[in-house]
Amino acid sequence: MGVRSSEHTFLPGATDEGAETPADLGELTRLLSAGPVALTGADGSVALSAGTREALAVLAGALHRGQAVTVAAHEPTVTTQEAADVLGISRPTLVRLLDQGAIPFEQPCRHRRLLLTDVLAYRDGHRSPR
Repeated sequence: MGVRSSEHTFLPGATDEGAETPADLGELTRLLSAGPVALTGADGSVALSAGTREALAVLAGALHRGQAVTVAAHEPTVTTQEAADVLGISRPTLVRLLDQGAIPFEQPCRHRRLLLTDVLAYRDGHRSPR
């Protein structure tokens, strides 16, 4: 996406020593989707939030199915081009949606800025059945 994100791609079937097997990834996906989970290490444990469990379940599930996964960290605000990329539409189409009031935005100077949460809420509320 835009220059304001950082990405890392994970490939299935990593050859690292001690790498997870597809069976391990399947079990991990099941556990993460089942409910509360805590990670335990040498220095203690931490309970995972529902959002973190969901993100890890998506990652583990895709790797289990043999898919590569790219994780991208984003700023909380995005440009119109970044928002259009997230929605899979052109920037002019996004601008029309903004002008119609479909997605809230701020325009502190010349450029519009959108909250990523608003863009994702619009995307999730307007998905067409496939």
